[in-house]
Amino acid sequence: MDWSVILDPFASVQLPLSQWANESMTWLTSNYRSFFQAIKAPVKWALDLVEDGLRDSPQSIIIIVFTLFAWQVANRSTAIITFFGLIAIGLIGAWDPAMTSFAVLVTAVAISVAIGLPLGVLCSRVNFIWALVRPVLDFMQTIPSFTYLVPVILLFGIGNVPGVIVTVFFAIPPLIRLTNLGLREVRADLVEAADAFGATPFKRLWSIEIPLARPTIMTGVNQTVMLSLVMSVIASMISVAGLGRLVLVGISQLDLARASIGGLGIVLLAIIFDRITQGFGFTRRDRGDRGLWEQGPMGWLRGKLRHQN
Repeated sequence: MDWSVILDPFASVQLPLSQWANESMTWLTSNYRSFFQAIKAPVKWALDLVEDGLRDSPQSIIIIVFTLFAWQVANRSTAIITFFGLIAIGLIGAWDPAMTSFAVLVTAVAISVAIGLPLGVLCSRVNFIWALVRPVLDFMQTIPSFTYLVPVILLFGIGNVPGVIVTVFFAIPPLIRLTNLGLREVRADLVEAADAFGATPFKRLWSIEIPLARPTIMTGVNQTVMLSLVMSVIASMISVAGLGRLVLVGISQLDLARASIGGLGIVLLAIIFDRITQGFGFTRRDRGDRGLWEQGPMGWLRGKLRHQN
């Protein structure tokens, strides 16, 4: 008897996992490369739309618009943080890369919400689908982030558009999980009351369940935003422009100034978007018994018009 096989079985018996992975990727790129390239077209259109709008707009207008938007969806303190945060980004010389990072972030988060929110709703409704999706999310959240880059490069190439795609894959799991969790935690008696009054499943979902689960869902959106900013540095390794590239170049060239500018810009963007997305999760009670359009600049304008009439 060969005791070496028993004592060290993995020295002679191994699954050809690396071979399977390479053959699968070769098969995908040979047969479906045109399909994956077609996916890039709408992503590129959305990214170019946001980036061109930010780059072509005057800096002062962008600062004012985002400050008013932060005041509207959150509160005055968030507006102040947004105002001085954007000014700080401009003063440290990181405005243009910050706008590129912002465009990638907005596009990636929009795609993540468009995919993750319906999928989370579906998982909360069908236990079988959740049983299938849950291990996939476990895998996506535990695999090293750098591993995402290899298949994305092979299937989509390099540049800002593949950067958006890899950011979506990296950042979408928390949104799906928390959407599913929030909807499952809605009180059963409220759901039963809606059914008793004859509400349709869609009406019940839209008018009762999503509003009650909104704080949890918006926590998922907030986590998606934060993970998207984390991915901005990693995605710079596949030629994604923006603040992440400043950090990467600073590291590769031991340029402390450039790395510091990129890192500080990412921190400021993270603070701004964290506060704004938290504002979307505020309930009517959090806003002082006021609706979203009854506060901020819109509320102030409505009050002025009411006094004039």
